[in-house]
Amino acid sequence: MGRSRILALVVLLGAGALLLFAVTGGGSDTSGATASPGSSAVESPTDSPVATTTTSTTEPRPVVVPANLGPAPELTGIDGWLQTEAADLSEIDAEVVILQFWTFTCRNCKNTLPHLQDIYARYHDRGLEIVGVHSPEFGFEKDPEKVQQAALDLGVVWPIALDTSKRSFRSWQGSPAYWPRTYVLDANGDIRFDHIGEGAYDELEATVAYLLDEASDGAIQG
Repeated sequence: MGRSRILALVVLLGAGALLLFAVTGGGSDTSGATASPGSSAVESPTDSPVATTTTSTTEPRPVVVPANLGPAPELTGIDGWLQTEAADLSEIDAEVVILQFWTFTCRNCKNTLPHLQDIYARYHDRGLEIVGVHSPEFGFEKDPEKVQQAALDLGVVWPIALDTSKRSFRSWQGSPAYWPRTYVLDANGDIRFDHIGEGAYDELEATVAYLLDEASDGAIQG
């Protein structure tokens, strides 16, 4: 076979190969593109957010009854109230009360407020009230006008008991006593939640929801 014929045959075979490549789309090149790192196309079903949050076969969580820590003490030494017509804790019209000892310059106290505000917005119409017992740490925090202005600035809309001498602050907590300290009182006036400092917001809300459900059923358990 002459050199010219061999060359023509090679050219013909090469053209056929190019035509086949064009028709098949390049084979594994597309799979290589979809397998690039970070691509959602390579996530397995077990890594998918939908797969990890499926709850159709999950058993309901058992209801945990909040412990009964005993009757709440009376508020003593209160020398005034703000944002309410009540003159005593017993006059607060509520099925459940969140009672928090706080002072308006306390950073940790202020950090709890957005969470209390959320819970208040969700449950106030169902019978929840919050009482902020303002027990000042510094002398200038004793001024009721400053307390009222701080409440407006911080979005504290619930009743405030002025515990200026900190008598309730100490009688409730003993020594040491803390800012903030948050309690939940049920319809019988018993303490069902007690937490020092920030956090435990899910437990706080769950306690409130449970006690409001029990109050609506007329059967407080403890």
